[in-house]
Amino acid sequence: MISNLEPRFNLAPMQRRVVVRLDKEGRREPVMMRWGLVPSWSKDDEAGAAMINAKVETVAEKPASRAAFNARPCLVVVDGFYEWAKVGPKKKQPYFITPKGRAPFAFAGLREWWRAKGVPKEEPGLETFTILTTEPNALGAPIHNRMPVILAQDDWNGWLGTPDDRRVQLRSFPDDRMECWPVGKAVGSVKNTGAELVERIMV
Repeated sequence: MISNLEPRFNLAPMQRRVVVRLDKEGRREPVMMRWGLVPSWSKDDEAGAAMINAKVETVAEKPASRAAFNARPCLVVVDGFYEWAKVGPKKKQPYFITPKGRAPFAFAGLREWWRAKGVPKEEPGLETFTILTTEPNALGAPIHNRMPVILAQDDWNGWLGTPDDRRVQLRSFPDDRMECWPVGKAVGSVKNTGAELVERIMV
């Protein structure tokens, strides 16, 4: 059951996680989806490896994401994320980035259904998602040249609304409402999933 899932502090593309979508009655529901969007017309489900993110600049026009942007938004609810900053010619340092106070927020996501050829439509198929990215704000820019589209709770209804509602939210989150700190490099292995991954370290 989704309600019995333990907190996880690390996730890799092609793994499954809980994502929030609207059901047929327009109510929010949590469901398990695989990270990496697979368009419905793909020949196989390996396309998801290349579609873990979608750029806001092109998401509404690209064939692989256009239909999902118009009709299948979702919320990837988290309380932080990691980015790696270059600190030398061959070295990188991971940072944990989160809203101040660790308030829950969501990444702007899109979802899609995929079924193998010949599988009846009655079968559920594979449901996947991608996370939208945009230009970084002042806090994220020194660390990475992109950042996820972050939605505060007040924005969630809008993202799950109409395409026009979504377009006005394709922006960077205010940097004065966020904070970050360096964390250990253990986060580089998806085998590590504990809360110690987000602990601040000295660098």
